[in-house]
Amino acid sequence: MLNLAHFLDVTAEKHPDVTAVILDEHRMSYAEMASAAKRVASALAAKGIGKGDKVALMIPNTPHFPIIYYGILHTGATVVPVNVLYTQHEIEHYLNDSEAVVFFAYKMFEEEAVKAFHAAETCHHYISVSAPTDMEAPPVGENFMHLVMAAEPEFDTVQTMPDDTAVILYTSGTTGAPKGAELTHFNLFFNAFYSTREITKPQVGDVCLVTLPLFHSFGQTCLMNSSVLAGSTMSLLPRFETEKAMEIIQRDKVKLIALVPTMYFFMLNEADSADYDLSSITHAVSGGAALPEEVHRRFQERFGITILEGYGLSETSPIATFSTAEDELRVGSIGKPIWGVDLAIKKEDGSFAEVDEVGEIVIRGHNVMKGYYNRPEATREAIVDGWFYSGDMGRKDADGFFYIVDRKKDLIIRGGMNIYPREIEEVLYGHPKVLEAAVVGIPDESRGEEVKVFISPRDGQKISVEEIHTYMQERMAKYKWPKEVEVLAELPKGPTGKILKRELRTA
Repeated sequence: MLNLAHFLDVTAEKHPDVTAVILDEHRMSYAEMASAAKRVASALAAKGIGKGDKVALMIPNTPHFPIIYYGILHTGATVVPVNVLYTQHEIEHYLNDSEAVVFFAYKMFEEEAVKAFHAAETCHHYISVSAPTDMEAPPVGENFMHLVMAAEPEFDTVQTMPDDTAVILYTSGTTGAPKGAELTHFNLFFNAFYSTREITKPQVGDVCLVTLPLFHSFGQTCLMNSSVLAGSTMSLLPRFETEKAMEIIQRDKVKLIALVPTMYFFMLNEADSADYDLSSITHAVSGGAALPEEVHRRFQERFGITILEGYGLSETSPIATFSTAEDELRVGSIGKPIWGVDLAIKKEDGSFAEVDEVGEIVIRGHNVMKGYYNRPEATREAIVDGWFYSGDMGRKDADGFFYIVDRKKDLIIRGGMNIYPREIEEVLYGHPKVLEAAVVGIPDESRGEEVKVFISPRDGQKISVEEIHTYMQERMAKYKWPKEVEVLAELPKGPTGKILKRELRTA
């Protein structure tokens, strides 16, 4: 037997009075969170929900998320997290594709959620989630607080096996409709266990900042599940705001921050950053996208904090590699594979690459998903001979450290020459006026593709297209020079702060 929810009970028994979550002035202990999760499980079981059923939740970073998440797992059912920013059509795809039968949705996002629920084919129960003081009957479905308060406080956790599906995480859908990666109880348990032991290393009661969306794999594994295993405290920030994040770090004496690169950019460029005491931070990790070397260097200089970079995907639970404090620091590297995981570089001809040769990163190990839900063909394409093909281009150096070169689909082929956008982006981030940069390929009749650069300036700075052209021409081979440069006030981002290149391509 292995059920991820069991570990919440273990921690609640060992450390009942330790604070599990903080949201502004509200606090909840591990005993309280475990009890609430059991009530959710009882309420679901009373509706006939159990092993094999799918339950969707569209909840921001509030205490409701872990309570409902572990409550679902207690019943043996599968969790289907939904992005809170999605519209009806996107939500509907998640509900129908996963065959969800219950849908928990936060009241703030009710308009789109209710429309999707009515259109969904298999979803029969809608539960409206809001503040604990909100006991009003919702226009559709049931009120979460009414449901939970009426439920039995005791629940016998359903036995699940290590290979049973715990969570279906949907990929970003950059090619076609999003696919649901089936992650098992063991996938998620061991990834979080490794994180607590070898990467973030939280102790009982240590506080971590949780602003990465919990519906995303990075936040779920490296923050929520890891915190529950360790008995550490999650200080929740539902929407990343730079000043608010720094205020929380100072107020709660946060020891661990796990952010995406964009969030580190904003902290670096916060005018009032010197007003906040960040000295409590002992661990800073980055993931979700490549961390520019310039940002790494400047963060170390400004705050005296070394950011450790990792790599993974929803399909790998997500951690596949990480730089640890014990490793030699190699800025720009995503580190080495975690224990029990193999990484290799595959060339186009299917052979394994030599040292420093560029190819596609392939992964095998305990972290790789079972497959894509109800997509056997897509699964066979993604996992070949036990290796998961990531779609990321990378290389390995002579000492076994891996580096991301670019997304395979982001590769620009200009007149037969391969151009990796990240290489150009690294140069752009060195410009003193540039805050953010993204490089995409655009169609070109004569060369197949051309390079287009999008940038946003730092606060108070004005930057011209001509400046960028001159800057690039001084630093890169001519075939990499951009044909077009566009300056935007802000680059489009997804819920984790990752720059959305697919939107820029259609801009």
